[in-house]
Amino acid sequence: MSRVLALWCPDWPAVAAAAAVDLSPMLPVAVLDAGRVITCSSPARAEGVRRGLRRREAQARCPELYVAMADPDRDARLFEPVATAVDQVAPGVEILRPGLLVLSARGVSRYFGSEEAAAERLIDAVSAVGIEGQVGVADQLTTAVVAARRGLLVPPSESAKFLAPLPTAELAAEPSLAAPDRGDFVDLLRRLGIRTIGAYAALSPVDVASRFGADAVLMHRAARGEPERPPSSRPLPPDLDVDYECDPPLERVDAAAFIGRVLAEKLHQVLVNAGVACTRLLVAATTESGEVLHRTWRCAEPLTPESTADRVRWQLDGWLARRHHAQRVVRLRLEPVEVVVAGALQLGLWGGVGEEEERARRALVRVQGLLGGEAVQVGVVSGGRGPQERITLLPLGEERVPACDPADPWPGSLPAPSPAAVFTAEQPPSVRVVDGAGQPVTVGERGGLSAPPIRLGWGSREWDVIGWAGPWQVDERWWDPAAALEAARIQVVLEDSRALLLLFRDSTWRVEGIYE
Repeated sequence: MSRVLALWCPDWPAVAAAAAVDLSPMLPVAVLDAGRVITCSSPARAEGVRRGLRRREAQARCPELYVAMADPDRDARLFEPVATAVDQVAPGVEILRPGLLVLSARGVSRYFGSEEAAAERLIDAVSAVGIEGQVGVADQLTTAVVAARRGLLVPPSESAKFLAPLPTAELAAEPSLAAPDRGDFVDLLRRLGIRTIGAYAALSPVDVASRFGADAVLMHRAARGEPERPPSSRPLPPDLDVDYECDPPLERVDAAAFIGRVLAEKLHQVLVNAGVACTRLLVAATTESGEVLHRTWRCAEPLTPESTADRVRWQLDGWLARRHHAQRVVRLRLEPVEVVVAGALQLGLWGGVGEEEERARRALVRVQGLLGGEAVQVGVVSGGRGPQERITLLPLGEERVPACDPADPWPGSLPAPSPAAVFTAEQPPSVRVVDGAGQPVTVGERGGLSAPPIRLGWGSREWDVIGWAGPWQVDERWWDPAAALEAARIQVVLEDSRALLLLFRDSTWRVEGIYE
């Protein structure tokens, strides 16, 4: 049985941020993205800093906290010495992401005599470059990564037993092994009452495959301790690798990033023509002295041109930054080590494999260039009581920071579910709401309806109201006459099964949103 060894460096973005400024690892460090903590060091956690905190709250809990911004290039560049140290002890390293690498346990355990001895030797190699690491060994990749977070060696054929009591969130904790929406699927399982990996593994594979998506099937195989992503018995299609002769030789990271982008586009076109997509990529570089450097990157999802270019840039940045004899790169080569058939992948709206988001982004950026930056806006979930306040519109490309924190308490906010379509605050359509006697329904000073709503008129048409809920009274910013809002909301269901959210303000009913 093929065993997998995983080496994990805890809190790597925080460790890299501290190393970049020669900060002691004993000092508290936090890495932020979009104004929130995404990673923090152990000393910071001891002071109460947690993921998800805003910068101000994190610094209030730990005044001496060193704050750094998220930087994937920095993380990858500083992880290269760690990968090199491991590669010198046990060749065949595959990087899942900066801070986590895997390799086959079979060869290294035979060389050092046992898996325990191999794990100790790798930890010593990482410690020699000043980094703390933990090793996990198991039959499958996912189990090995989970075990590495606990520093455990799982006995053969006991992966399912080891995973069974753990929460299902463990299978979504590592982004390099899961689809981007796996966290939402884990939340769905929790609401269904499936809270442990063992309970999920007990489900029938047929039921999982028929009710959920492909990533749920992969997660189910991991939960049951079954082989993951077995190697294909078919040989790789010929002539998939691409290379580039660097003239003049590369010695600057910015030039390497440009060449990496060109190679990534070229490789992606070759893969599309062959009808395959790459899930494991080897990046190789040849120096002026003839030395060949190579590193393998393994990915959970097929690589896109953008993600391929990122990995090439990270790798070249790491090589160029640490070459003690300052050798320049004269040749670059990208080689797909593992591919999947493109026909087995779900195609996007524009066709192709993995390129739809990039093509859409380019089109939108072009629109911005023609019409201005404000012409293309994206919605960000914000805080507020009404549906309009809960969306902050920001120009495409800007940092997605909401106007108000959605995590703050919002007493009196509209209960779930939210409307699927929301009208703009400038022109919400007005409607007529009447009772059984044909008299207009209003909202009194105490916040109650004058009578139950029976009919609703919108333009020249009218519908019977078959159900309603509310009202929810709104009395906001009374101290500011220009921004004050005194109104009430109700939900109504019409005879044609449509549901509307109505706002009563200034003696007029208006449609705020439509439910689907």
